[in-house]
Amino acid sequence: MRLVATKSVKPGSKLAQPVYNDKGSILVQKDMELTKKMINRLKALRYTYVYIRDDRLQDVELEFSTSSEERLKAMQVIHKSFQEIKQSDNGKYLTEKMTEKITTSIQEMVSNLRPKRQTLTILSDMLIFDDYIFSHSVNVALYAMAIANEMKLPVSVVEEIGFGAILHDVGKMFVPQEVLQKTGKLNNEEFEKIKEHTTKGFHYLRKMNNIPLVIAHCAYQHHERMNGSGYPRGIQGSDIHLYGKIIGIADVFDAVTSNRVYRDAMLPHEGLEILFAGAGELFDMEMVEAFKRSVAIYPTGLTVRLSDGRAGIVIRQNEDINTRPIVRILEEADGTEPDPYEVNLYEHLNITVVACSTAAESN
Repeated sequence: MRLVATKSVKPGSKLAQPVYNDKGSILVQKDMELTKKMINRLKALRYTYVYIRDDRLQDVELEFSTSSEERLKAMQVIHKSFQEIKQSDNGKYLTEKMTEKITTSIQEMVSNLRPKRQTLTILSDMLIFDDYIFSHSVNVALYAMAIANEMKLPVSVVEEIGFGAILHDVGKMFVPQEVLQKTGKLNNEEFEKIKEHTTKGFHYLRKMNNIPLVIAHCAYQHHERMNGSGYPRGIQGSDIHLYGKIIGIADVFDAVTSNRVYRDAMLPHEGLEILFAGAGELFDMEMVEAFKRSVAIYPTGLTVRLSDGRAGIVIRQNEDINTRPIVRILEEADGTEPDPYEVNLYEHLNITVVACSTAAESN
């Protein structure tokens, strides 16, 4: 089983994991042989990656930090919540019942965040959603809670951060869809409308008696940056709430590692490079380091090239250090194909990953 970019999947490939829609129904069954029509459908739905069967990797199993069912349930809750907002006279309230459902979903996800377990891999959840905002909100919640969990914050704080992350983009419900879905570059006026989602979300949430005021500040501050270059207020450093700093990091990472209408997704290690490039200036360094320890930088199934010239597939994560996975070698440095064998990069510190690929193999 290997991780392959949907845009490079070839007809005749067989799925190693099923693909679901937002109703929990299977769109493409596990072991199904993909046709050109199916592949085009997945591309049209902006699904970024699929797991494809490979006879040399039949024993490789995926480990999920959260189950597909959990994430599906959470996304359905946020979908219904945002629908409720839209239908309640331009968003006057979010019912007590719906806030309880969000709280329950968050608590379920928190209970499955395992200390010192680097398997947070959103890439491997085979779900397709018709609106980026819903899946993004749940992904950001998972990432933000992983950071908080790694920082050893109290469970109650982790849950509150997750709640704030779920609702951090609620203000986008009040931004014109044509602006949100625009494929080309935004003009200045359109970008100003996008930026308004922080203040609109804040003013909406702060009026709700059944939600703590700090949740409103999650919506307000997740685009603020340590050096004051963010928005809407341009505050900096200690003036930015802890939750806003954490959610801001999670928000950027998920944004760059997700397929969007205007660009392709980055791989996790590329997304982390973006965060580290801004660490200390845009993002809190301690929080970026905590996130690095929490996410699967090289997801299981990813094709990697090693510094000694060999190539293979990541087959497992090392719990102690997620930058050095176990790789099954499928190609020697001279281009020959050996009988597959494993190299644990944790045990060979002189060997590093120098390149990654999600391209399909040549026929």
